[in-house]
Amino acid sequence: MHIKEITDYTVWTNHFNQFDSPSFLQSWEWGELQKKLGYITLRFGIYDDVIPAKAGIQATNSLIGIAQIIKIKARRGNMLFIPHGPIFKSTLHSTQLFKILTVLKDYLADCAKKEGYAFVRFAPIWENKPEYRQMFKDLGCKTAPIYMHSERVWILDVTKPEEQLLSEMRKTTRYSIRKAEKEGVVVKKRDDEEAIDEFVRLYKETADRENFTPFSPKYLLNEFKAFHKTGSSSWFFSYEKDGRLTAAALINYTQSTAFYHQGATLHSKIPTSYILQWESIKEAKRRGCKYYNFWGTLQIGRTPKSWGGLTLFKQGFGGFQRDYVPTQDYIVNWPRYHVNFLYEQYLKYKRGI
Repeated sequence: MHIKEITDYTVWTNHFNQFDSPSFLQSWEWGELQKKLGYITLRFGIYDDVIPAKAGIQATNSLIGIAQIIKIKARRGNMLFIPHGPIFKSTLHSTQLFKILTVLKDYLADCAKKEGYAFVRFAPIWENKPEYRQMFKDLGCKTAPIYMHSERVWILDVTKPEEQLLSEMRKTTRYSIRKAEKEGVVVKKRDDEEAIDEFVRLYKETADRENFTPFSPKYLLNEFKAFHKTGSSSWFFSYEKDGRLTAAALINYTQSTAFYHQGATLHSKIPTSYILQWESIKEAKRRGCKYYNFWGTLQIGRTPKSWGGLTLFKQGFGGFQRDYVPTQDYIVNWPRYHVNFLYEQYLKYKRGI
């Protein structure tokens, strides 16, 4: 088994899709966004040597896993970060998975030592099962103080007929969608860059009300542009009958899944946010997605308690919860990692976790 960098969009995306494209954080588009934000981003393939090389004959190998790596340098500590990765063939058994992890960890730890990174951080998209947690423990990892990306998500299977999806929603959610329709709410899907202005205006009001630190307009525009370049992102806006904008969302797509990643709402007597989600779900169905991922939900001890209301909103659409193995750190330089550890403990306290 060996590791080789992948620099071709088609090669990466074909295998990303073959591995069921479970998170947009391992998509080519997310890597391009990170580059735009100033981070060095590398994409590695993990190859299994199936047939050894013989005299005059090159070895045959198979790509069995991929891992997108982001090099993060910060005052509190430098890390090599794998967001929602690595991802791999679904047919691999636990022995092969552990081998992939070991080969990747050894490779990245060596890079970290040479380039002055304090630790390697995995944010796995592996289901939070005892055997997977044990793999990381056997690897020498420890659970990170805070999450980097969602470790508990809410997912809806959108392959079902629309009427079935509606029937499986919470009664109040279904009622809210119908009420918004009767009140003349209009949901518009937009794929133009100018939509950012409308979104940011609503987003800032949401951040002020909910007391969270918003992403910058530049970040949001770059995120949209990175995914829109391959037709993998759309804005959705909900307008009341009088033209007032009261809900908006940015949806990113992989081949298998639509992701509700950015959202903004105003308080309104009309439940425009419900119909916005419903129209986004229907768009996911039209695109042939299998799932609609509502993204992060409340996880006591890992996320802010204020996420409770948003979690209830998401769960009202039906679906199921998926927990991932908590973010894991492989430490290369203990003194430098300790500084990062203390800072993240402070962040955890500040976020109300």
